[in-house]
Amino acid sequence: PAFETKNHGFAHQEAAWALLRSDRTPSNTLVVTGTGSGKTECFLYPVLDHCARVRPDQPRGVKALVIYPMNALANDQARRFAETIATTPAFAGLRVGLYVGGKTDTSPVMTPTSVITDRDVLRQAPPDVLLTNYKMLDYLLVRPKDRGLWAGNAPDTLRYVVVDELHTFD
Repeated sequence: PAFETKNHGFAHQEAAWALLRSDRTPSNTLVVTGTGSGKTECFLYPVLDHCARVRPDQPRGVKALVIYPMNALANDQARRFAETIATTPAFAGLRVGLYVGGKTDTSPVMTPTSVITDRDVLRQAPPDVLLTNYKMLDYLLVRPKDRGLWAGNAPDTLRYVVVDELHTFD
């Protein structure tokens, strides 16, 4: 994968990367480790690597869905996605969208520090990776006006569903 040539991780990250690589058969994976130990990188690089690799064959559609328990965490992680894409040439052109409740500044494009937040843009041109929370995901799956987000998806397009902070869900 493109990320392995640039980044070397901790043992738990490299083990997760090996399990989550989609150029092999990715495995269901649960990462349990302390706060601040780099759990995000366990899924961030494999997800972006997958999107970059399949994009020529699947130019449209949500390829990865990342579910967060809170908007604040989703917003923070959106910056990490944007920064990683901006600083990794192999990920150039990937699009990440943030769809959460509450008031957010709307951005129709990716920048080095932010992802797409304009809902109309996300509906018309679905991102490769969609960051959301469980409440908004419920709306995204049933509201007619949000059907455009899923219109480009074939049965095998969505390959990754990440639930961050799983212990907070009940």
